[in-house]
Parts: sequence; structure tokens; C-alpha cells
Amino acid sequence: MREIIIFFSLSIMCFIAVLSYGKDNSVPRDAYVSAITSDIRNFISFYADDSSSAGISSLIYDGLTKIDKNFNIIGSLAEKWDIEKDGLEIIFYLRKNVKWHDGVQFTARDVYFTYMTILNPETASPYISEFNLIDKIEIIDDYTVRFKYKEPFAPSLIKLGMGIIPEHIFKNDKNIKQEFSFSKIIGTGPYKIEQYEDSQFIIFKANNDYFDGAPGIKYYVVKILPDQSTMFLEMVSGNIDSSSLSPYQFRYRTASRDFLDEFDKYEYLAPSYTYIGYNLTNPVFMDKRVRLALNMAINREELIKFVLLGYGESCSGPFIKNSIYYNQEVAPSPYDLDKAKELLNSAGWRDSDNDGILEKDGKKFSITLLTNQGSELRENTATIIQKYWRIVGVDLKINIIAWPAFIEQFINKKNFEVVLLGWQLAVDPDPYAVWHSDAIKNGLNFISYSNKEVDMLIEQGRRTFDINKRVEIYRKIHEKIAEDAPYGFLFFEETLTALNKRFKGVEPSPAGIAHNFLKWAVPDKEVKYKI
Repeated sequence: MREIIIFFSLSIMCFIAVLSYGKDNSVPRDAYVSAITSDIRNFISFYADDSSSAGISSLIYDGLTKIDKNFNIIGSLAEKWDIEKDGLEIIFYLRKNVKWHDGVQFTARDVYFTYMTILNPETASPYISEFNLIDKIEIIDDYTVRFKYKEPFAPSLIKLGMGIIPEHIFKNDKNIKQEFSFSKIIGTGPYKIEQYEDSQFIIFKANNDYFDGAPGIKYYVVKILPDQSTMFLEMVSGNIDSSSLSPYQFRYRTASRDFLDEFDKYEYLAPSYTYIGYNLTNPVFMDKRVRLALNMAINREELIKFVLLGYGESCSGPFIKNSIYYNQEVAPSPYDLDKAKELLNSAGWRDSDNDGILEKDGKKFSITLLTNQGSELRENTATIIQKYWRIVGVDLKINIIAWPAFIEQFINKKNFEVVLLGWQLAVDPDPYAVWHSDAIKNGLNFISYSNKEVDMLIEQGRRTFDINKRVEIYRKIHEKIAEDAPYGFLFFEETLTALNKRFKGVEPSPAGIAHNFLKWAVPDKEVKYKI
């Protein structure tokens, strides 16, 4: 019997030692070692509200649908579907050759259980608002399930890509989040979890019985590192196989022949943007003039030049830059210091004692910006914004916080003044979970933005399947949100990454390079970890 032992030292110079027994050299083989800069908050898909957790969850769980390399919706656990009654009903026909990681057969009961759990308010999923138009779910037979909607819901096929969890594992849990344990991490996905050390690493092993074919890489290892600089050092030291790169690293630290002999570099405009978010329950930021002024005090082109080294584009609203829904007629907030000072003055903020800091009603304009630990880009952006705002009389303090505490103690409790964050955008433009007022309590609208007209437009956009009408609606939403200035939209950045050349089958696409990861393989002569 063959055994593979993967050992991690817990020192800074941690490494992988893989010991192989036996002579079986069958594929899949080798290990892909990657890293993230924030620990996993939740493995279950409908609790995974940060990019690290969502990415890890997708290795374990499958949804009914998924996105291909060109952002088309294709089947995953569902082989096909029928949309009936003008979008009020969707019938999914499930794959019959799917098993959970523990060998139990996947059926329609698991689909029913997952979505009924999400729809239960006591589950407290941040995604509940994305499914509140579901009226009823019916199990037709073991491999057919019908979703009935209260009204047509255009983003339904995208939203139903949420990872399905096993009924037989969770059915007796009164509170899935509180009763969750390592032993319950059982999915249908391409990888099974082998080992998890909190804040250190996660080891996954290929699911050889995966319905879409066994992954070409046997082990998927994720190291949890403190920041991007450490990640880069780990990569060039040979301890991890890929790393996201800062613009400086991409341009200057990866240009040597030695590096390019070992790694390939990739760049593409990411479907994500960076923003300043104002807490709209704070009296200071309830005044639109203040928000507009702070936005006008930021030189976006200079930010892109010096923080991104030109690897990015300015942003004016919450949709993918190159999509048909992005309103190109809405310009980014202009850089206008005189107008910014004028707006602050009209809002009652004046420098009465000539110390360079504005005050109002005897209180200094001194605020704190929060951002997450591990992002060099956000830290650099925050530092430059601090200087911009000081020019117009605002004293900005910066607090960089580890991701779990950042979310749990500050974001979830709305315990902040200003945040510097980013959103990864979905293929479907539906912005309900972030911008509808119903998402303030149980969604991702943690800045507490509320506009009745925007709410109405969001609801209209969800109800129509007419692409031209949706374009018109979302461009109007873009315009209204830009007018309200609840965010300081900053920039879209390019995804910059490097990957060890031993991995073959990589296909760059609009969706990036990871879309076909399961097809990657390592030739025999280039195998690094003998397994």
C-alpha cells in the first residue's frame, strides 16, 4: 500500500517533504503549492463572504452551474435545465454519477436541503438576499429538482452556482455555523481536505472519483502567509509554485533571466475594483458634500501611476469595466482640490485655529481608515490617500487589521468610519447583495447605503431577461450610485501573477488562468514532489 506523508515545518522557512512508498507512478501526481494572505473564515460556500474562503470552498463543493473560461454559464452538478413559465420556474436535471467524498450518493435532496438552509433566516447567510425571490423548491425525483420563483429572476442561473452541502452530514445541526467541525468538510468537489492547521496551511488531496475527471495534480497545498512580500519570497525560494505579484514585483523583481527561466508571468484586467467606503450611519458621512469632497481630493491617475505602476484603470462605478453594463459616460470623480475645499467649507468644516486640520462644532476632522493586513497595494493606497486628505484639512489615521478580526469586529458590527477594500465582481451584474437597502441587515451592504430609486432599479434588473433592458437599468444604477458617492471608487487593477513553468496545460483566458486548473499536469521529468 502506498502512503504519502506531507510534512510542514512551522518555522518561517517552512517546506514540504513528500515521502513516497511503492512503485505506482499513476497520475495524478505532484503537488501544487500556493498561498493566501488571510486565513479561512468559513469553508461552507454560503458563509464564504471573502475571496480566500470562497476560493477554498470551490475546491470542496460544486454548484448546480458554473462559469467557463469565457464567462458563459454551463452545467456542473446539473447536466441541463429548462426555464419555463417566462422564467418563473427552472427545472434542473442532475448528474447521476456524483458521490460525496464519503461515498454517499448525491441527490436532489442535497440541493433542496442546501437552499432551504440558506433561505432560513436563522442560518444568517450573507447571501440570503440573493435567493429571497425563490418561492418554492420541489423534488421531482432523485435527480430532478424544480425551483419556483415569486417573479422572474434573471440572475438565477448564476446564483445557483452556490456550493451544495450534504444533507446527511448537516441535517441534525440546529446551527450549522456553530456546530461546524473539520470532520464535516465533505463535498462533491475535485479535492478532499486532508489537513488544516489554523493560520498555517491547508492540504487537499485529489478526488479520483470526481465526476468531471480526476484532477491532474494530486495535492493542492495552500500556505497561509502574513503578506504579499512573504509570498513572493516563498515563491522565489522554491517553497510555493505561484504568487500574485505587486506591480513593483511584476515589473522589477521578476525581470531576470533566472526568474523567467523558471516562471511564466500573466497579466489581465481583473473583474474587481478597489474603493473607499464611507459608513453612512456616521453623522460626518451622512453629508454628501463631505463624501464628494473627499473623493475629489484623490488623484486617481496618480494613484494608478505610482501604486499600480500603470497596471490598472480608473473606476467610476460598481460593474466590470469592459462589460456592457458599465456606464462609460459616467466619469470617475475629478481631482479638484479647490472644489473639495469649497464643499467642506459649505458643510461647516473650517480651520479656525490655523493648524491645518478642519473642525466643526469644536470637533477636529480626524478619522480612521481601516484596511486588511496582507495587501501591500491597499497599504500603499491608504498611505497616499492619507497625504491627499491632509492637503484639504483632514487628519486620517490608518489601522491595518488581520482579516478575521477586520470582518468580525469591524465590518460585521459596522464599527468603522472609512474602509479601504475591494469587490470581486460576478459575471451577472445584479448588485442586490451590496447595494440594495435590504442587504444592510443581512447582506454585504455594510456601509448602509439606501436609495429607494436604486432599490427599485435593482429589483427591475432582476425581473427582466431582456438584455437590452438590463443594460439600460444597470447603467442608470451606475449613474445614481456615482451621484450619491457612498464610495470613493478608485481603480480596477490588473491581475499580475507568476506560475512555475513545470505546470502544463495552462490556458490564459478572460476568466484568468485557473479556470482549467483540473486539466493542468506535470510531465514526468519535471515532477517536483514524488508521489
